[in-house]
Amino acid sequence: MATSLLRVPPPQGLLRPLTVPERLLLGPGPSNVPPRILAAGGRQLLGHMHPEVLQVMDEIKAGIQYAFQTRNRLTLAISGTGHCAMEAALLNLLEHGDAALVAINGIWGQRAADIARRLGRLETAGCHLPLYFMQGLVHHKPSVLFITHGESSTGVLQPLEGLGKLCHRHGCLLLVDAVASLGGAPIFMDQQEIDALYSGSQKVLNAPPGSALISFSERAREKMLKRKTKPLSFYLDMGWLANYWGCDGEPRRYHHTAPINSFFSLREGLAMLAELGLESSWEQHRANCVQLCQGLRDLGLELFVKEEKARLPTITTVKVPGGYAWEDIVTFLMDNHSIEIAGGLGPSLGKVLRIGLMGCNSTSCNVDRLLRALRDALGRCRRSSL
Repeated sequence: MATSLLRVPPPQGLLRPLTVPERLLLGPGPSNVPPRILAAGGRQLLGHMHPEVLQVMDEIKAGIQYAFQTRNRLTLAISGTGHCAMEAALLNLLEHGDAALVAINGIWGQRAADIARRLGRLETAGCHLPLYFMQGLVHHKPSVLFITHGESSTGVLQPLEGLGKLCHRHGCLLLVDAVASLGGAPIFMDQQEIDALYSGSQKVLNAPPGSALISFSERAREKMLKRKTKPLSFYLDMGWLANYWGCDGEPRRYHHTAPINSFFSLREGLAMLAELGLESSWEQHRANCVQLCQGLRDLGLELFVKEEKARLPTITTVKVPGGYAWEDIVTFLMDNHSIEIAGGLGPSLGKVLRIGLMGCNSTSCNVDRLLRALRDALGRCRRSSL
């Protein structure tokens, strides 16, 4: 082929070796990936319908059932991030004429309401906690109630006890976002009567982002089977995905080319959680969160979530101290200590710093390292003009 037709030269950046710095990721996600999971993701690729890959998918399904504490047969991993699972849950459970009641206690409720509005002429009612769920269920008569279990933008852990029973009493399905809480705080899908539950790969499971865990109760499955219209997305159609994941008892058919190596990584993340045990994982995150909170108070910082039982064990929020800019603290830690933390997000933007201790990153040593770095930052980042 004649090269004289080329007008765009090879990018110089791509002609240099890839360099990736080593950093301790203590923000709200993603978390650092341990060597075992990195090695799994680096295995040789296999075809997405090979029996070895289908076996890995079956093991992932069993791991999700353990992590969620559910026996739901419609349990699988979506080829996409937590946002993708949120969208999949809403567009499969809702169709024209359905209303969604969205509990907004941070950015993820806002995102869910946005997605529900985009699905068509849906009545989407947003309720700001702590308004009474009973009133919303009676007034709006929703088909689905959405709530975030672990709100990563505020660091709040939302109690779920009794909510599933309340929803079912009013003919409503309960949809829960557990992206930031799964593995770090107790959640019992079947016992709490949760109808749809999803999470992500990149937080407590310490796998790279790109796959999301999701499960549907029999109530939710029956509603999807009775739909009058097909879901708006072919890629996220739960009927197709259920078949690909072996959830419908039928021979598996090709739906899409799955991210095979992401599934290898997710499988190992779930395996490590199973080996540690859910109860041990919950206790690990609780204890390290307590240590972190005490250390932050000792530095003179004010916790954003006052009640201990309302704190999300995986992501701690602390108020930006007077005389400081959150950007300065975040940048200082990155540049001088190779530690990532984050500022606020959505309604907490500019108000808080967010510190994540998730999965293998949730250790007493990491708490001590971060507190030393924060002490250094507080000594150097004060702005006299603020």
